Amino acid sequence: MCFVSRDFVFLEAILLLLFGTTCSSSFVKAEDKIKSAVFLSPKFELGPGSVINKHYYDIDFPRGHIALKSFNAEVVDDAGNPIPLHETYLHHWLVQRHYQRKYVTHTEDVSHMMLQNSDHVLVRNSGICQGNAISQYFGLGSETRGTTTDIPDPFGIEIGNPEEIPQGFEDKWLLNVHAIDTRGAEDKLGCTECKCDLYNVTVDEYGRSIGPDYKGGLLCCYDHTQCKLKEGFEGPKRSLYLRYTVKWVDWDDFIVPVKIYILDVTDTLKPSDDSKGLNSNHDCKTEYQVESCGTDHKERNGCVDVKRTSLPLQTGGYVIYGVAHQHSGGIGSTLYGQDGRVICSSIPSYGNGNEAGNETGYIVGMSTCYPKPGSVKIVDGETLTLVSNYSSTKEHTGVMGLFYLLVAEQLPDQHFRHSTRSSFFMDINNMLLDN
Repeated sequence: MCFVSRDFVFLEAILLLLFGTTCSSSFVKAEDKIKSAVFLSPKFELGPGSVINKHYYDIDFPRGHIALKSFNAEVVDDAGNPIPLHETYLHHWLVQRHYQRKYVTHTEDVSHMMLQNSDHVLVRNSGICQGNAISQYFGLGSETRGTTTDIPDPFGIEIGNPEEIPQGFEDKWLLNVHAIDTRGAEDKLGCTECKCDLYNVTVDEYGRSIGPDYKGGLLCCYDHTQCKLKEGFEGPKRSLYLRYTVKWVDWDDFIVPVKIYILDVTDTLKPSDDSKGLNSNHDCKTEYQVESCGTDHKERNGCVDVKRTSLPLQTGGYVIYGVAHQHSGGIGSTLYGQDGRVICSSIPSYGNGNEAGNETGYIVGMSTCYPKPGSVKIVDGETLTLVSNYSSTKEHTGVMGLFYLLVAEQLPDQHFRHSTRSSFFMDINNMLLDN
């Protein structure tokens, strides 16, 4: 236990500002105050070759003014057993934040389109894709079990600030789960890459015709579609869940907020009349196709498909965390600064077994970047270059090249001086006056 004489309270305040140390329990490291909870999505059923792409509204989630520290997930069965990717392929899961008008309720599965009505306001990340594209706070795919999402102290993603929530609304969360059962599939990889001929579809989920040049991707493996099975194969349906774990801490002035940026290698932008090009219209297509290099290895860089895009980031800051998202065939992605420096390089790891988390031929993890705070800075308006590499020894459809960044606009000492100096001294002054 720590005791401090009232005669030294003011001195303690000075020492805190100078050295960031105190014996008060208010300043315990965030890692010592981390809370954790495990939740289950609503149940979904999958039979061999079947697909679910569900949007679950108002999911269980920590409430209040908090700082998120990590989010991760995996598919499990009724008994809580992890399901391997070679049985149920987790194409992706996403969690989206939105404000919902109080007393508005929903009792059934609904799509993300509902967020466009007056009772719901989408709260997207700080990324530069526009509209509803890539608006999630967290999201991964097959790599989810082996990819670290922890946010180091004293940083966190701030949510639930009552000053930011519109009057009459409250914080809510939406979960999107896209999973493909490949038991008995004639072509497992083709099913996971959503090749249109394996799903025997010619229109998308809204009934719109799919063009002949579109060989595979999200348009062909929507909810309730069926991938081609080996002749005569039969298997039971089973009940599954997405089990997700959230870690957080209660918000206080010593947590440094970070912004979420998600960059997309398919992003094409149309610069505005602004000479600096900062107010651009970004068109993120989310997915793309990798053509087979065939026999022309030299022109295809040794059977490596290289896709790149350059994008200006209007508001920069200090990079705290980085990771890429790729599909099978991916061999790594790198984000470069305007001067060519490497901001973060993220490489996939592939499994070599049968157990969940180590499935042969599947991406089971992505390497992450945790630069020392202050060592990697993106300046306001800097043009970044994102490069996504895939093996092109064979064709790949519906691949992705996303890059997640957590960026702090201030370092901890800057944030502390800026956010707490005046309020802290006011509190100290009030304490002295009470005496």
